[in-house]
Amino acid sequence: MSWIHPALQAGRIATIVLAVLRHDQRLADMAGGNDVSATTIRRWRDELITLLAAKAPRLDRALKKIARRGGEVVLIDGTLIPTQRRTGTANPPNYSGKHHRHGLHVLALTDERRRMIWISAARPGRTHDITAARRDRILSHLRAAGLGALADLGFLGLDDDPDDPVVVTGFKATRARKLTTSEKEANRALAAARAPVEHGFAHLKNWRILTKLRTDPARATGLLRALFVQTNLEGAR
Repeated sequence: MSWIHPALQAGRIATIVLAVLRHDQRLADMAGGNDVSATTIRRWRDELITLLAAKAPRLDRALKKIARRGGEVVLIDGTLIPTQRRTGTANPPNYSGKHHRHGLHVLALTDERRRMIWISAARPGRTHDITAARRDRILSHLRAAGLGALADLGFLGLDDDPDDPVVVTGFKATRARKLTTSEKEANRALAAARAPVEHGFAHLKNWRILTKLRTDPARATGLLRALFVQTNLEGAR
């Protein structure tokens, strides 16, 4: 492995890099405390991110694994990873009108045990949940695996087969129609069942390097997938 330094053991190098990612430690500070250059730590960080991101599962494989274990449903949600405002033409696409700030949009699937099983590519912040789900062909992958999904109202209208839906989104009130008591109860039950996916995102966002994300969607995808893999590794211990 090219990032092994003769003066440090591999485990120590991994600890340094994870400190950079978990606590957003400055490279210069970590370099000074370990008698290496900031450039070296940057290289270690980038190579470890690449190694971890490569272990992130594909959507179809993640769903089939759940099905083989006897699972019946997964939980789907989208979130915004806040970013610094960018200049030029890259700025407007990253602004989310829903959240009133700049960021990158990410979809994730979680199992019923609060374990995140898949994470999408990072997309510009203005991307809608349904648009992202369609680009990732969520419906076809769910049907191929024989699974259903629980989602919030942001995914209302995603399912294209009302006679045999695989995505349950609850009920939405309109100006002309209020929800019935049973519909309100169904929404509350759905919200409670979907709690694990919110916990999954919360664990991912505990990585403080994400609080100052300034990178573009392509680089952010690798980082997010690496953090997703490491979060699950830590949760399995």
